[in-house]
Amino acid sequence: MLAALHIRDIVLIDSLDLEFEDGLSVLTGETGAGKSIILDALTLALGGRADRALLRAGAKSGSVTARFLVPRDHRALALLEESGIPLEEGELLLRRQLTEDGRGRAFANGEPVSLGLLRDLGAQLVEIHGQHDGETLLDPVAHRAVLDGFGGLAVEAERLAGNYEAWRAAEAALSAHRDAVLAARRDADYIAHAADDLAVLAPRDGEETQLAMERAGFAQRAKTAEAIAEAQAQLMQGGGAGTRLAQALRRLERIAEKAGEAVNPARAALERALSETAEAEALLDALTRDQAFDPARLEKIEERLFALRAAARKFSSHADALGTLWSSFEARRAGLVDSAAEEKKLEHEAVRRRTAFADAAALLREKRMLAAKRLAAAVIRELKPLKLDKARFEIEVTPLEETQWGPGGTERVRFLVQTNPGTPMGPLSKIASGGERARFFLALKVVLAKDGEASTLIFDEVDQGVGGAVAAAVGERLARLAKSAQLLLVTHSPQIAARADHHFRIAKAPRRKGEPVLVTRIERLEEGARREEIARMLSGTEITNEARAAAEKLIGAKRAGASG
Repeated sequence: MLAALHIRDIVLIDSLDLEFEDGLSVLTGETGAGKSIILDALTLALGGRADRALLRAGAKSGSVTARFLVPRDHRALALLEESGIPLEEGELLLRRQLTEDGRGRAFANGEPVSLGLLRDLGAQLVEIHGQHDGETLLDPVAHRAVLDGFGGLAVEAERLAGNYEAWRAAEAALSAHRDAVLAARRDADYIAHAADDLAVLAPRDGEETQLAMERAGFAQRAKTAEAIAEAQAQLMQGGGAGTRLAQALRRLERIAEKAGEAVNPARAALERALSETAEAEALLDALTRDQAFDPARLEKIEERLFALRAAARKFSSHADALGTLWSSFEARRAGLVDSAAEEKKLEHEAVRRRTAFADAAALLREKRMLAAKRLAAAVIRELKPLKLDKARFEIEVTPLEETQWGPGGTERVRFLVQTNPGTPMGPLSKIASGGERARFFLALKVVLAKDGEASTLIFDEVDQGVGGAVAAAVGERLARLAKSAQLLLVTHSPQIAARADHHFRIAKAPRRKGEPVLVTRIERLEEGARREEIARMLSGTEITNEARAAAEKLIGAKRAGASG
């Protein structure tokens, strides 16, 4: 049960604290007062889409906190426990925070949780039937999903959709294989010729880049060798630097005895120079050997590069990718040989997948037909108290041709109605009047709500298109439903509001006295104020004594029903 709702800085609400009880609670107010904002805020706390437009103008952040009273065995508590969230005795707090950048954070019992978990928790606690549910119920495309939801078949329907996708994937693989084989057979001569040509060449992926780098290395070594040769030539000029140094040293040695120690430094320098020169010559000789290359190897590289690039042009490929191209041609040639075995394998898989889908679909169809009978009977039971006791409601489950099978199954589901005896059954959108359609919607919603697990049900303006005695009948039915579940109802109908156990009025008012800025306020109405609000709903802007008397009569009818 929803026990409390705390809203801060959401749309026109600056601060709002609401407390709820069991039974039927109605929210009333003039159009534009902000009734939908309350539901939008609650939806946000239950994991609805976060939109920066929900943030009150000028606020940097907003939040909604919903407090629920739950029994120990409630599924929502089991979800919390599975996620490692601490449990609070008898209650569950869901909170959503929204910031000005449009992002939101989710919390359960004060702990951060994923948006997915918040949605799962919300689905276990509250079921909201909005104003646009009728559009879904009018659309035959949605009828199958509604039936599956009522029959508890959603998981099986999801599994069936998976079977369908697997079948279609197998069919696509078979078709692709057959297309490839046909293409290969058309190009068989070309494929064989190309594979043979590339087999002679035997290219490797990346070979061109490798050879080009090797050739560039040869070119660099040639330049280096040329520079070394020039250096050696300089050393050898005039008989060679080493020879000249040796001659100079011998001349000094001849006069060493007579010249004494004065020539020794020069002799030592010449000896060092002669040694360094000899080492330089040896190093240059070694470099010459290192930089030498095999011209035959260079010629082979040039020939290989020419062949690779010619093949690349021939097959409109990159030279470095010729290895992969060769493999693909060989695979296609081999595929021509192995295609029959592969096709048989793919055919077997497609048949197996189709059989799995068809068997699962047949089983689900039987369950849908049983659920359709139960749903139709339940809706018919709801029509009588809504003053449609002569109307009929059927759910048509029609097998489809295989060409029309889809992820949803092998049958079409349609909701059909008859509002007057003797007239043919037909779609709800074409048979029922506006008021009749609204009551059919309510009957469906009540049945679907009773079948769900949520203990709090919210109806947003289910009274559209009805009034007078019909509205009173709708109110009476909702009041009876509220004995087994907590109901929150946004309504414009005084007949329905009079049936409520708790009445809240929503209105716009200045945020502060004298300020032009309006915010949404909500007030819980007691007996006298409630009569005035229902009288306003009856008469409009000017509340008359006749309207007050009529309001009192409506409230009195509710009291009489309760005492009876």
